This record gives sequence, C-alpha cells and structure tokens, in this order.
Amino acid sequence: MDDNHLGEFLRARRAGLRPQDVGMASYGVRRVAGLRREEVAVLAGVNADYYTRLEQGRERRPSPQVLDALGRALLLDTDARLHLHRLAGVAPVAGGSPHVTERVGPALRQLMDGYAHTPAFVMSRTLDLLAANALADALHAPFTPADNLARMVFLDPVGRQFYPDWDRAAQAVVANLRQAAGFDPEHPGLADLVDTLTEHSAVFRRLWAEHSVRGKTRDVKQILHPDVGALSLTYQSFDVRDAPGQQLVIYHAEPGSPSAHALALLGSLHAGERQDAPDSGRP
Repeated sequence: MDDNHLGEFLRARRAGLRPQDVGMASYGVRRVAGLRREEVAVLAGVNADYYTRLEQGRERRPSPQVLDALGRALLLDTDARLHLHRLAGVAPVAGGSPHVTERVGPALRQLMDGYAHTPAFVMSRTLDLLAANALADALHAPFTPADNLARMVFLDPVGRQFYPDWDRAAQAVVANLRQAAGFDPEHPGLADLVDTLTEHSAVFRRLWAEHSVRGKTRDVKQILHPDVGALSLTYQSFDVRDAPGQQLVIYHAEPGSPSAHALALLGSLHAGERQDAPDSGRP
C-alpha cells in the first residue's frame, strides 16, 4: 500500500463531493470528478498550496485545527474525522498501542458462552474472528473457514448467498477495514489482507479506493442460512476495554419473531457438533 495514506484519503473524499453538496457554484469544465483542490482550501480556510502539499504527501503533519477545518469542509462524519486525525498522527491510540492482541481472555469466553440463545463473537479491527460462542459458530458454519469477515464476504462463494443484501455488507466491511488502517496503516496482517482482496475482487478494489470509513456499532443484518432460512438480526458491538482493538459483537433476534425461532432451531441442529468437538474455542 502507498505510504501517503493521508493524501489518498483527502483525494478520495474530495472526489466524492460536488460543488452543490457544499453550497458552492460550479464554474467551468471539470476535468475530474468532485471538488477542486482550491475549493477545498477555500472551504477549510487554508492556503491552496498548503492543501496541495497535504494531498501530495509533501506536508504530513497538519495541526489539529487544520484537520478539524478539513473535516468540516469535506463533510466528514465522526468516524471519518477520527480516521483523518489518526492518519495525520494526531489522534491518540487507545491503550498506548495500535496493535490488537489476538488472545481472548477466559472471562470473556465464559461471558459469551452465557449467551446461549444469541450469537456472540470477538473480532479484531482487521475483522479476524478471534472467539465465538456455540450459536455464532453455528451461524457462520456455511463458511470454510469462518476466520475473517472480509475474506468471508469477498472471497468465499457462500458470501453472496449468505448475505442477501451483499452490496451493503461489502460496503460495511470495507469501511471497517479503512478504519483499521487509520489505527495502524502498516499493520502487516492488514496489508496482506488488502493485497489479497485487491487481487481477487474487483468490487473490493473499487470500494477500497472510495476511502469510506465506518466503525462497527449497531445495525440490522439480513442473513439467509442454508439450515434455517431467512434471519433478521440486530447487532451491537462493544469495545473490550482490557484488550484495545478487540470488539465483542452480539446478535439479537426480536423475541417471539420468526428469526428468534430460527435461531433456536439453529442452536439445536448444531448442539451435537459442538459437544463432539475437542476444543470449541478459537486459538
């Protein structure tokens, strides 16, 4: 990956805006999509030459005030603004280290296993599945292997059937990986993952170039499971405070709904397989 991460992000977000999006009139023929560099500079109240140096990577340490101004000029939401600050080396990294530990503690594993009727799993910033309870394993059983959400969505043929709204799932996954890149752009696992996805998926290449950024918080997930059919699940994600970078994700079905009954059936179908396995936890 190119090391001018800040410039790449600024260029991509500039290209995604039109003059009318920011209340500006459009003059002359535009040779490229989006705002001109000079227009972003005016909106942010910075020198046009300085902004050009930021995009080109010749200036890499803008002040927090300049970053805030650029965030407003480019209409960045909260996740994207934090990402912008991290790329510039300004935002502090929680826990003092950008790297996530891949070890999930026994207390957290025990907590997940206590959610017998709802899927729960722990993942890293780069979307590796680090640990899961029985129902989460059953939910992701169609994937071989169920090891990383990005690979599962883009590289496993099961992904397009499993996620009926595949385009939306793909966009969310890429936006999550972009946020991970802001925490640690040189993470070797992330670089290898992006290289693999870029090589094998044209859709990933297109979405990665858009530089959309979003954290995993709360949403509704539509799933079509080969064993129990359609599921509509709401998920919530929680930061694991003693392991910065890890997230606990819990899926929930509306009580009494067809999805709740389908989850109960799924748990019953896979209960025997879990008991027969020598070790149900992930390394």
